[in-house]
Amino acid sequence: MELVSTTEQRKKIHPHKFTLWVAIASILMMFAGLTSAFIVKSNLVGWSDVKMPKMFWFSTAVIIASSITVQMAVRAFTQRNMAGYRGLIAVTVALGILFMVLQWFGFTELWAQGYHWKGSAGASQFLYIIFGLHAIHVLGGVIALVVMFTRAFFGKIKLYSAVPIEVAATYWHFVDLLWIYLLLFFIVIG
Repeated sequence: MELVSTTEQRKKIHPHKFTLWVAIASILMMFAGLTSAFIVKSNLVGWSDVKMPKMFWFSTAVIIASSITVQMAVRAFTQRNMAGYRGLIAVTVALGILFMVLQWFGFTELWAQGYHWKGSAGASQFLYIIFGLHAIHVLGGVIALVVMFTRAFFGKIKLYSAVPIEVAATYWHFVDLLWIYLLLFFIVIG
């Protein structure tokens, strides 16, 4: 009987992972609504398309690299390779911060091109709202990665539970994929 209950417990999703997936679903719905509204509004007279800065392509490469390093960090942690985990989580944090810096330069370039909060029949407003909301989610991801980094270097590991790093990595992969979707959306539709 004990074997059955242990097997059933292993099939259940951890509460933190479940909460993360519920949050991801709600965030997806928000961005689906915003991008749908962008499509509807883009049919209005006077709408101007937005040209994406090249800096966004560099930032895309950086966030993809950070997804690779965070996944490698998860693997190192589960294999109890703490030196490898520490190095990889440090690289992931650095890449996350670099992504945010490159995003800043990209938006500075957009601003210099004349895409301001006012004018252009709403394209700029949608761009700043959608990308701004993504930036908030990236900031949350970087904070989670910094927490993992701090725990890796300064915390005592009493229990080798991979759940915290798995949750942080899943969220980071999500903001990565969300960024790729938004970039491609604005290139194709915007």
